[in-house]
This record gives sequence, C-alpha cells and structure tokens, in this order.
Amino acid sequence: MHLENKGGRLTSGVREMELHQTSVPMTAGLGGQGLEGLSNRKPQHGVSRADPLNSNSSGVAGQSCWAPVDQDFGSFLTEWRCHSPLPQFFSSRSEDACFTESTPLLRNSSTENGCCYFRGDNPEALLSMSRRLPADHPEAGTLESSWESVSAEWEGPSGEAAHSTERREFPVGTPGRLRLSRLRRCVRWLKVTGLFVFVVVCSISLSMYPDQGKFWQLLAVSPLESYSVNLSSRADSTLLQVDLAGALEVGGPSRPGRDEHVVVEVTQAEAPGSRWRRPQQVTHNWTVFLNPKRSDRLVVSRTFEVLSRETVSISIRASLQQTQPVPLLMAHQYLRVSVEAQVAVAAAILAAVYVLIIFEIVHRALAAMLGSLAALAALAVIGDRPSLTHVVEWIDFETLSLLFGMMILVAIFSETGFFDYCAVKAYRLSRGRVWVMIIMLCLIAAILSAFLDNVTTSLLFTPVTIRLCEVLNLDPRQVLIAEVIFTNIGGAATAIGDPPNVIIVSNQELRKMGLDFVGFTAHMFVGICFVLLFSFPLLRLLFWNRKLYNKEPSEIVELKHEIHVWHLTAQRISPASREETAVRGLLLGKVRELQQLLAHRLHTFHRQISQEDKNWETNIQELERKHGIVDRILLAKCLAVLGFVIFMFFLNSFFPGIHLDLGWIAILGAIWLLILADIHDFEIILHRVEWATLLFFAALFILMEALAHLHLIEYVGEQTALLIKGVPEDRRLTAAIVLVVWVSATVSSLIDNIPFTAAMIPVLLSLSRDPEVSLPAPPLMYALALGACLGGNGTLIGASANVVCAGVAEQHGYGFSFMEFFRLGFPMMVVSCTVGMCYLLVVHVVMGWN
Repeated sequence: MHLENKGGRLTSGVREMELHQTSVPMTAGLGGQGLEGLSNRKPQHGVSRADPLNSNSSGVAGQSCWAPVDQDFGSFLTEWRCHSPLPQFFSSRSEDACFTESTPLLRNSSTENGCCYFRGDNPEALLSMSRRLPADHPEAGTLESSWESVSAEWEGPSGEAAHSTERREFPVGTPGRLRLSRLRRCVRWLKVTGLFVFVVVCSISLSMYPDQGKFWQLLAVSPLESYSVNLSSRADSTLLQVDLAGALEVGGPSRPGRDEHVVVEVTQAEAPGSRWRRPQQVTHNWTVFLNPKRSDRLVVSRTFEVLSRETVSISIRASLQQTQPVPLLMAHQYLRVSVEAQVAVAAAILAAVYVLIIFEIVHRALAAMLGSLAALAALAVIGDRPSLTHVVEWIDFETLSLLFGMMILVAIFSETGFFDYCAVKAYRLSRGRVWVMIIMLCLIAAILSAFLDNVTTSLLFTPVTIRLCEVLNLDPRQVLIAEVIFTNIGGAATAIGDPPNVIIVSNQELRKMGLDFVGFTAHMFVGICFVLLFSFPLLRLLFWNRKLYNKEPSEIVELKHEIHVWHLTAQRISPASREETAVRGLLLGKVRELQQLLAHRLHTFHRQISQEDKNWETNIQELERKHGIVDRILLAKCLAVLGFVIFMFFLNSFFPGIHLDLGWIAILGAIWLLILADIHDFEIILHRVEWATLLFFAALFILMEALAHLHLIEYVGEQTALLIKGVPEDRRLTAAIVLVVWVSATVSSLIDNIPFTAAMIPVLLSLSRDPEVSLPAPPLMYALALGACLGGNGTLIGASANVVCAGVAEQHGYGFSFMEFFRLGFPMMVVSCTVGMCYLLVVHVVMGWN
C-alpha cells in the first residue's frame, strides 16, 4: 500500500484504495515462486487492470494498495515502515523511482519523493497495519464499517468466487434461484449433520473399548522340551489371534536343506451337536520357520476360529538340528469379529474415503482423517484397539521429514528467481513449440526420478512447470498431471527410484536368489524404456482434443486467479479482533469489485489464442529482460546446499555406512540453508510449507496400517495365491505374472503401495518355495515392482508424488481434482502396465530368462 498525492505530499479529506497486481497473498498459503510482476499504472474506476505480460511466480495476480489519507495517518505509516524491524535481504531494481519490488521473504521499504510504500502483496502486512491503528482512529471505523457492509453479502466456498461469473444463474429473485439456494443449503446441512453423527459414533466406539495392549510371554522351546498353556474362552469371541516374535523366517526355511521350525498347535473341543454325541477335539497346526542367524526380531501372527466356549489349548514344539533351546515371545488375544467381516469393513471404509475424495465432499486430508478414525473405531469394536503410542508409531516419519525439509528448501530457493530463469530457458529450447517443451519436461522428470525420490522430483519440478505455463499462457494443471505421471514411470526404472523397488532389493532372501541392485536395475530399466516409448504417443493422443492454452486471454485468466487468491486470503484471516475483521472486509469488498470487472471483460473481450506462438523470438527477448536471477548470492547458497543434499541421497543409496536416512538429510539441509540465507522471519517460511499435504500423509499412513490390521492386504495376497495355484502347471508362470502385475497395479492405485509391497513379498516367496507350485521368485518380484510403481498413476492418491504435486499446485492456485487426474492417469496406467506385462512375458516365458 502506498500513500501519495499530487506533488508528493499527503493530504486529507480524500480516501481511495486500489488493489493492483504485484504478488501472491501469503495469507492464502499460495507462496509465490520467483519474480513478481511490475506495474505502475494509475487506477481506473477504482480497479486496476491485470497485466498479462507481468505475472507473478505462481501465476496469481496479487495486489498492492493505494490510498491518499490524512496527514497523521500517512505519517504514522511512513514512520512504521521506515522503522520496521523486518530484515532487508536485497532490493530489486525498477525503472520507476517510486516503486519497490520485494518478495514475501526478502522485504524492502522505501520512502522517496513523499511516497511511502506499504506492500499489498502480503495481506499479513494489511493485518499488521490494522492492528497498529488506535481504537479511536477514524480509519479503524472506516475499516470496520467496510467489513460490516460486505461480510453479510458474501457466502460460498473458496473456489466459488473465482468462477461465479462463468456459471449460468437464474435472475435475482426468481423462484428457480430460490429453490436452488434452498437445495444447496439442504445438501450442505445434510453433509455436515451426517459427518458429525459419524464422528460422534466413532468417538463413542473408541471410548467404550479400552486399549488392548499385548502381554508378551518369554518362553524357550527345544526338541526335548515343548511349551503348552490352557486359555479360558470368552463368550463374545469368534477368533483367537496368536503372535510369535523372535528369530523367525517368513515363507520357508532360511537355507535349503536346513529345515528348522516350530509348530504351534491350537486345540479346542467343538460345540456339541446333540446330547448323545461326544464333542470332537479340533487341532490347528501352524508351522513357523526359524532363522538362528537373524539379528532382528520378526513378529508373525495367525488367527484361529473359536469353536465353542470350551478351554483352548496352545502347544509349541520345536524341530531343530541342535538341542539348544530357542527363545521366543508369545502373545494372544481374542477378537469379536471374523476375518471375512473385518475385510468387508475395511473395504467399506476404503470405498467411503474414495467417495469423499472423488466427489470432493471434504478436503482429501480430512477424508483421510475420517477414514483413519473409522478404521480405529472398527479395531476397537473387534477387540484390537491400539494405544495412541502405537498409532503414532504407524506414521512414516521418514517420509514426512523428507517432505518437510524439501518444502523449506524449495521455499527459499524460489526467492532467487531460479524457477523463472529455468522457465524462460525451457521456452527458448522448445522454440515456442508447446509439445516439444512438454515432452522435454516429462523426459527430464522421468530421468531425474530414476535416481532421486519421486517426492523430491515433484517438489523441484512443479514450481518450474507452473512458472513456465504462466509465461506461455498454458493451463498448468494438464502439464503437471502429465509430468507427475512420467515421474512415477521413471521411478520404476531403478532400484532406488521408488519405495517398492527399495523394499524388494533390500530383502535378504531375494538377494540370496541373485536379485541384487545391478541386476534389478538393468532388468527394470529396459522394461521402462519400452513403457516410455508407448507412453509419449499415448500422451499426445489423450491431449488430442484438449486445448493446452487457456481459452481466455491472459488478462481474464489472471483476473480470475486474482479473485480466487484474494478470496482465499480473506477466508484465512481469522476475525479474532476488530482490526482483523476490518481487513477481511476490505479484501472481500475488493473481490466483489474484481468480479464486476471480470463480468464486464467477459462480455466485451473475445479473442482466441493461437495454438503455437509465432512470435516466440520477440517474446523470449522480453521474457529474458523481465525474468532473470534476482539474488545471485542466495542462489549460490541454495545450489550448494541442494547439491550436497542430492549427493547425500545418492550416497545413502549406495553406501550403507552413512547412518542418515532421507528424512534426516532433508531436515539437515533445510537447517543449513536457513542459517546461510539468514532468514529471520521464519513464520513466512512456515506459510510455504504444505501442512495439508503433510497431514494427509500422516492420516493415510494410519489408515493403511489400520486396514492391514483388518486383514485387507493379507486377504488380497492370499486370494491372489489361490488363483495362481488353480492354474495348470504349464501356464502357471504366465498366469502368475499377469495376475501379480494387475493385482499390484489395481491395489496400488487404491491404497499406498508401500504396505502392499511389504505384505506381498512373503506371499510370493511362499509361492516360489511351495513344491506344488514351483515358480521362480525373480519374475514374480519384477511383476510386483512394475505393478506397484506404475499402478500409482491410476488415481490421485495412488502415489506420494501425485499428492505432493497436487498440494504444490493447490498452493499456487492451480489445484486439480481427483477426476481430472483420473481421466489422464488411468489410461496411462492401463497402457503402461500392459506394455510392462508384455515385456515380462516375453523375457521370462518366451525366452525363459528366470
């Protein structure tokens, strides 16, 4: 906000305000990346024009404010800005003497020629200004009255304001409009009431059943000595779950020819059928293989059906090649619901979460939280409620730390103008040809994700892509979806590109079978190259009838974006005080003015943008002049820290002697850069962190683990194994590869691929060791890796990179929905999985390379 009058002196009696484009409002959480637009136009009819040539780094039209006020108020603002304690990192150059350009992190202020600049690109500055006003100041009363005049008229979700002028609405006061308004209110009331009742029921369920802590009992078994215990049954129990922990092996013997195992016998008398028939004793045997050389403790579980209220007897005996006793831990608990019912409940919860996300009934983070709450309530009802400490342990903090650290790195990195510079260079390399640029971006993303984590690639590439699309007046949503799809495809090419591949290569049993880092990478790399060859033509075909350019001129697009962002800004200001309420009212009033301007321009301005930029040479010179590196010193610091972080990522993958995982490396890199950049206003940095994305991942981890406790993933693996066993032996390998690829792809598009991969490895190992099946393990693991990695492209929440890209895009004002991603991602998943499956069939079935 700058205060001025003719002659450069402040006067009283005249008050005007204009919001004009400079930058992204930080209160809306849409942190800008790169350069801000430059403008020094005078106000026209109280509203400024959106400059199509000068867009901010996130493509959102921000605002600065202009208002001549009385001398006292202007002097107060001038003094406040000139003595602001905020750090001044660097100043941007401008041809206008009364213009100061600064970023949300690196601020600057100036008072020249009687002008005091109070930047409006950060609505928090407006909020801070309002808080400094005395309670009896005339401006405070004006702000409050402005809020009262507009707050009663404004309703609707955050995205409604940006597009309300596009919709065909009934005339004001007509019965049709009234009925539509009543219907919307009724649907909203039903949604809120239904969700609230659901949450209350889940809360009551959690409060009725206590935590079921497992009481582990230490025992020693040997060939000469067994262990037995009698358990009293419960009236409301249908299942008995027995847990064993120790040096165990999943699937089969640790070494061929060395069959060391323990046998767990669960015996119980069945319910009497008649008065004269004596109850029969039913015994269930459970064989668990031992691995004496195992250093860590493995926990395995098995459930047994409770037949009657009679006493249950558990006996454990060992078959060893030596007489030394083997220590084990055993725990047991009764469950109230059968496995089939638990699987049905888990499937219903997963389906409900998808309904909430697909139809955007609530935010996806809240949908994941509701699903987690429902799954925990189901576990409490069946008698397996975990403690809060146990639930927190389900969260993968390594992934959350990686996301948090990289978000901070990217937030500081964006202040250097590097993303704008990369966008202009990509435009020059493509020579103005859009599809050449898109293919170039997708190919680079695929190559980088083969060596970096997919999440890191998405965090680094999404801001560059958004800035480039803003420069070319493209719709960033379609380009971002294509880019993240190829990120997931490229991540499947190496053993370190995607978490499922890391889990497979890290398995010690598979390493003994020859599935090492080099062999796995060589095999997968060839298959992914074939997938890429088919994916690029398919991508062009899917975009055949879609216009990547924005349908409207850049002025209209930026004005809509401006309305959307300022509405978000106003909604995220909490009206805790009179000053905050007044600032919120000013922002909402400005939104209404911009809506009127948008309606006028939509009726008067119609032109179509060509599909190819013919004047790219002229445009590139103009873009290079406006968008360059802002702070070279900060850029050098960012490049040094980011390069070291990526180098440590590589070392962590190849050298196990470095005892730092990816999360630690990202966090340490963020701390280093915060110190080197000398960031004092740390709250602005935290506004750039996508807390909704982090919360979504945390809730998703809890949901997936709870569904695993409800036996959903185990049930899918067992059914897959049964289908493979039912195929004739001569076609069993073909059927196994086809089934594993498509089951993995389908399940990974619905749930997180990490727990599914971890659960499927023991199932497939058991199949390969079964003498009745006799299948080689490597083809099954390659099929699992291809299906789990490529299946993440099926839905928006199928892969972590998808969610991260959607979160960054939403923070910049370009969020895309579940269905928008599905329409492009699902066909790509089907074709890529088909190509990968054909590659595996040719290599392992036709050529016999097993």
